[in-house]
Amino acid sequence: MTNLLEVRDLRVNFGAHRAVRGLDLDIAEGETLALVGESGCGKSATALSLMRLVPEPGVVSGSVRFDGRDVLALSPRDMRDLRGSQISMIFQEPMTSLNPVLPVGAQIVETLRRHERLSKQAAHRRAVELLDLVHVPEAHRRVSDFPHELSGGQRQRVMIAMAVACRPRLLIADEPTTALDVTIQARILDLLAELRRELSMSLLLITHDLGVVAEHADRVAVMLAGEKVEEAPVAQLFTRPRHAYTRGLLGASLNVATELHYRDWKLPEIRHIPSADGKSAFNVTPLAPIRVPDTQFDDEAPLLSLRDLKVEYAHRHGKGALRAVDGVSFDIARGETVGLVGESGCGKSTLSKAILRLVPVSGGAIHWRGADITALSERVLRPLRAQVQMVFQDPYASLNPRRSVGEILDTVMAVNGIADARERRRRATSMLDRVGLPNTALDRYPHEFSGGQRQRIGIARALVLEPALLICDEPVSALDVSIQAQILNLLVELKRDLGLAYLFISHDLSVVRYIADRVHVMHGGRIVESGGHREIWRAPQHAYTRTLLDAIPGKRFDAQAA
Repeated sequence: MTNLLEVRDLRVNFGAHRAVRGLDLDIAEGETLALVGESGCGKSATALSLMRLVPEPGVVSGSVRFDGRDVLALSPRDMRDLRGSQISMIFQEPMTSLNPVLPVGAQIVETLRRHERLSKQAAHRRAVELLDLVHVPEAHRRVSDFPHELSGGQRQRVMIAMAVACRPRLLIADEPTTALDVTIQARILDLLAELRRELSMSLLLITHDLGVVAEHADRVAVMLAGEKVEEAPVAQLFTRPRHAYTRGLLGASLNVATELHYRDWKLPEIRHIPSADGKSAFNVTPLAPIRVPDTQFDDEAPLLSLRDLKVEYAHRHGKGALRAVDGVSFDIARGETVGLVGESGCGKSTLSKAILRLVPVSGGAIHWRGADITALSERVLRPLRAQVQMVFQDPYASLNPRRSVGEILDTVMAVNGIADARERRRRATSMLDRVGLPNTALDRYPHEFSGGQRQRIGIARALVLEPALLICDEPVSALDVSIQAQILNLLVELKRDLGLAYLFISHDLSVVRYIADRVHVMHGGRIVESGGHREIWRAPQHAYTRTLLDAIPGKRFDAQAA
C-alpha cells in the first residue's frame, strides 16, 4: 500500500518540556493506525502537529509529508485549504469544540462553503444529508438545533459530520468515544468504520481504550513520555507485545480477562518514576492473586434499603412529569459492593441524589440502618449525612481550585461538627496517607496534581468523615487504564480495611464486573435485571442487558490475549 502520511523525527517542544521526541509514523491509504498511551504521553500533541494547530509557545520540527507535500512548510493559506478538505480532525470533547451560539447546521454549512463552491441553500441541503449520513435522527429538524439541545452522542455525530463534510483523505479521531455510553461508543466506532469504507479514508485513531484498538485498528503505535516505544500489527501487539510498558497496559486493562474479580485478583499497576530528563522511567506490578472471603450478604440486615422509590421532574414545557426513577427497590449490606449500570439518562445519577436526599422523592421509601429517612427534615437528617458520602466522576471539576487540599478536607469536617482543629488535622493527615498521598499535599492546590492524584483527594474527602457507605458515581471513567487500576485497587483495599459498602455507578461494564458483588441493570428509570457478579455476565436474562454486553469493545482483544 502507498503511504498517505509520512512522519519523520517529529518533535514538539513547549519551552523546556518536550511533548513529542523524535516520532516516526506512517499511515497507508485506507488504513487505520491506532495511537495509544496514557494522558501526557504526546498523543494529542502529535495530532495537533499534523493539523498545524499546536498552540504557542509550542515549537514543531521534523518532517510531516501528506501525499508527498511538506505540511510544515505550507503557507498559512495553503494549510487552511488543506485542513478540513484533505485532513480533518474529530476532537475529544464535542461540547467545547462546537460553537454554543450557532445551530449545528450553520457550523457544517460554514465548513462546506469554506472548501466547496456551494450556495447557502445547497450547503444547507448537504448539511442535512451529512447529519443523516451519521445517523442523527430527524436530521431535517435537528439541523437547526444548538449544541446544548443534543445529547453527548449526537454532538459527537455532528463533529463527525463536520469532519467528513468535504470527504477528507485522512481523518484524525482524538479519543472520539471517551465518556460515552458503551452502546453509543459502539455506534460511533461502527460509523467511523462505515465512513472509512464509503469515503476511502485513512484513519488515525487516538485512544487509551485497548478494546477499541483491537476491534477497529490495523496497526498500533504505543507512546510513552513523548516517544514511540512499540509499533506492530494489531494481532501481533496483543499476542506478542515486546515492550514492558505495552505489557503493562495490556495487563492493567480489564478487557484482558473477563473473569477477573476483586475477591481473587489485584490488578497490575504501572508506576511512573520521575527522572531528571523527563524520559520514560516506570515499573509494572504484576497481576497478583488475593483471597477475599465471599460473604453471604443476604444473611445480613441491610445498611441501605430502597423500596419502590420514585423521582419525578416537571417537563420543561409544563406537559406532565418525567419519571426519572420508576419504582426502584434494592438493598446494600454492610461491606457489600453493589454495581449499578446503564446508559446516560437511565436514572442512575438521579437515584444516587435521591439516596443522598439531594432531590425530592415522589414515592416509595429510603431506609438507613432500618430507619425511614425519606421525609426527614434537613435538621434531623444532617447528623446522618456523614454516614453516606460520594466520590464524583470528574476529579478536575469536583474539587475547589481556590482551596488547598488541607482546606478542602478541613471544611468538610468543620461543617459536619468536628470542632477540634487538631483532630481535623490528624484525620486529614491520616486519610491522605491512607489513599497514598504525602502530608505535603495538604498545602498544595488541586491543579498541582495529576488526574489520578485528584481522584485520590476526592476519595479522601469522602472518607475523612468515616462513612459506612460510599456512592461512587463513574469514579474511573475519565482516567487512563493504568490509573483506573490503581484507583480500583485502592477502593478494594479501603473496603477491606475500613469495612466500607459501595454503590458503584458506571456505564463501563468491565469495571463493574471486576468491582461488584451484585449488579443491577437500570433502563428507563427501572431495574430490569439483577444478579451476582458471575451469573449476570454469563447468562443475562433481559434483552437490554444482552445489548449492553454485546456492545463492550474488546471481544477480539480477549480472544487474542487468551
